[in-house]
Amino acid sequence: MTTAIGAVMTERIIAGRLHDQRLTGAVLHHPKDEADRDALGTVPPGDLVEILAGLIASLATGGGPVDAIGIAVPGIVCHGVIEDSPNLPQIKGMRLERDLGAALKKRGMTARVHACNDADAIAAGVAATRGHLDKLVRVWTIGNGIGYGRWPYAEGIWEGGHITVTLDPRERFCGCGGIGHLEGIVGYRAMRLRFLDMEPEEVFAQAKKGDARCREFVELWHCALAAATASFIHVAGPGRFYFTGHNVHFLDLPLLRSHLESMVRMSPLQSFSVEVLPPDDETPLIGAGVCALRAATK
Repeated sequence: MTTAIGAVMTERIIAGRLHDQRLTGAVLHHPKDEADRDALGTVPPGDLVEILAGLIASLATGGGPVDAIGIAVPGIVCHGVIEDSPNLPQIKGMRLERDLGAALKKRGMTARVHACNDADAIAAGVAATRGHLDKLVRVWTIGNGIGYGRWPYAEGIWEGGHITVTLDPRERFCGCGGIGHLEGIVGYRAMRLRFLDMEPEEVFAQAKKGDARCREFVELWHCALAAATASFIHVAGPGRFYFTGHNVHFLDLPLLRSHLESMVRMSPLQSFSVEVLPPDDETPLIGAGVCALRAATK
């Protein structure tokens, strides 16, 4: 039996304990109000580490030894260091594995800490819960930012949300400052900047009612996501793509598929499939734990 603790730090922090890749007991949240999407944006990095350590220590109390601790965060994560994180800019440069390990050591915990990208954690969670740990799994997470995750882990940056999908110089809404990025069209923050007179939910609702400006944007939104997906099909081959995240309800799967079919024309690549996964806390927590356990065996 393997025991791990998984934690995810994106728009909020969640943490849970796993036995043999299954969550046991309650999932802890910070903050407790799930509607507060910007709660972590102004929290100093040292405080974030202490919050994480407190939640993890609470989960470890009285439950026996822990084999590994996995923490998933948005951004570029290389060898335990957060090289960049546009959606949590204060953690850029943080040596997360080292800092969290030190905070946990003060609380009597010595299990290895492994940091990974949050979308990679979701891909690992999907693979684990569906019995696909031996297969390639790819996931798009649609939220304030746009994440691209894959299992099994491979060396690389994999910042799919920042793939260029348009050469239009006016497309400069991405949080990283880049022009023409997928996140600058599909991301929630970017949509709010684009439509200062409407919330994203209103934009999609008005598109269904026939508003020309909103319909044009919804078409662009799906076309951009299809373009990014088609790019990864052309690089790594076909297969199943999963779409999840807080804002996956904006996705019209038939519309996305129609754009993909117009972009992927070579017959060996046309065996792709697309599936929506309702967002949940369990999948990324399991994935963070699975990634940590896999790293601990290397």
